[in-house]
Amino acid sequence: MTLPEELEGLQQRVAGLPLALATPSRDAAVRAVRSVVDQVEDYLLPRLRDLDAPLLAVVGGSTGAGKSTLVNSLLGEQVSTAGVLRPTTRTPVLVCAPADRGTFADGRVLPVQVTVTPALPPGLALVDAPDVDSVVESNRDLAGQLLAAADLWVFVTTAARYADAVPWDLLSTAAERGTALAVVLDRVPPEAVEEVAADLTGMLARAGLGSARLWVVPEVPLRDGFLPEEQVAPLRGWLHELAADAGARAEVVRQTLAGALASLDERVAGIAAAGDEQVAAAGALRAAADAATARAAAAVDEGVRSGTLLRGEVLARWQEFVGTGEWMRSLQAGIGRLRDRVTAAVTGRTTPAEDLTGALESGVEHLLRSAAETAAEETVTAWRALPGGAALVAGRERELATVGSGFTEAAGRTVRDWQGAVLELVRGEGAGKRTRARVLSWGVNGAGAVVMVAVFAQTAGLSGAEVAVAGGTTVVGQRVLEAVFGDSAVRQLADRARRDLDERTAALLAAERARFTELLTGTATSEDVAGVRAAAEATARARG
Repeated sequence: MTLPEELEGLQQRVAGLPLALATPSRDAAVRAVRSVVDQVEDYLLPRLRDLDAPLLAVVGGSTGAGKSTLVNSLLGEQVSTAGVLRPTTRTPVLVCAPADRGTFADGRVLPVQVTVTPALPPGLALVDAPDVDSVVESNRDLAGQLLAAADLWVFVTTAARYADAVPWDLLSTAAERGTALAVVLDRVPPEAVEEVAADLTGMLARAGLGSARLWVVPEVPLRDGFLPEEQVAPLRGWLHELAADAGARAEVVRQTLAGALASLDERVAGIAAAGDEQVAAAGALRAAADAATARAAAAVDEGVRSGTLLRGEVLARWQEFVGTGEWMRSLQAGIGRLRDRVTAAVTGRTTPAEDLTGALESGVEHLLRSAAETAAEETVTAWRALPGGAALVAGRERELATVGSGFTEAAGRTVRDWQGAVLELVRGEGAGKRTRARVLSWGVNGAGAVVMVAVFAQTAGLSGAEVAVAGGTTVVGQRVLEAVFGDSAVRQLADRARRDLDERTAALLAAERARFTELLTGTATSEDVAGVRAAAEATARARG
């Protein structure tokens, strides 16, 4: 691929890199992305496609430096508005020779007003740019774009402003990008010309801009709005020589073009590093949400295994279901009598079973909600402390720190669906003739209720160990479950029901976690960053 084609690919990759998270380097990276994209679009591609186009000199500088007056004086006519109101230059003016008008008629340079004048020789165009430190942000941005689109900067400053920070930020940018530079020191008191010029020359040298041409314009009265001819003739002569000398023009273009291309390496590397930071931040935020969800699942698991659900209302319904008054006596009298008692309790009587499953449903819903709310609170707390996270939760902490609006309904549906699945398991277990007859005699609801109790009455499986409930006054043990289904069947049914509950719990908690992870949608991926680096390497190879 050609260099322009590789640059287009790089531009697309850089422009498409998501920088959504408020990480430490994000703001600087956003500015860098804009500068790279703009310079590729506004300068590198147009210049590479037409190396013989007129030399574009952008006249830029600080507020009140006299840029418009300088441009008008160089041309000997009023082509740009000058005055005391700020900002004066609202619409940038591009001035070129009549023969070069076609070059700029297609909008090759950013929004500018194109003016032609025979006072400017073919091969050279001047742009009077907005102030680099304008009070209007859009003017500052446009000034920066115009300077990045220039083959040559004609930087105008004054004796009072030449050491200001903002102009020097841009001059440092010129040094970093190898941009051809000329500096005009304007409005210098005659008695301070040598001193100020020497100081500025030293500053330019220390900034790596020692090769920049410097012209000094003393503070003198204007003549009909123009600088005196003797003050602008040297700069005008130099510019006209550039316009007339194709070799000199080409040398300026080569310098700026090579510098701009070379500067892409470091600038794009910084953007890619910011992309890495975005990927890492998104990963940390996602991991925090995952960890909180995992702890919630563990809390539900512990709540199920501990037997705490078999207290209170559930315990009362269980006692009602098996017949509290005679339950212990039946247990002591033998397993056969207990089986008879349980059978009598469930045959044709669905209300106690429904009451028990209803109480279990309420208890499990409460357990799920408590775990989910804790996970939400923990995730918000963790995100506030992680790069990029605070901005994501800002203004919505109260909403995110509790369960979602549809959680209660979803949790109830989850438990009811699980209970329905348990009943289906019971029906399936009754496929054999003897078992089917026994299940039908007890009622599917009654048998299912016993399996549900088995899920919450076991620790690490049905191994014969008993779980004390309500302070140890009632015991739900292996013998009761064997009396209903037999040891093997109960073990299998309870294990399968427990796994099913775990899966449904995981899905419910994953939906809650998604409220957070959805906030990370569109963040940078490793593939995005790798694409930027690959495009930068391809561009470097293409330019040789």
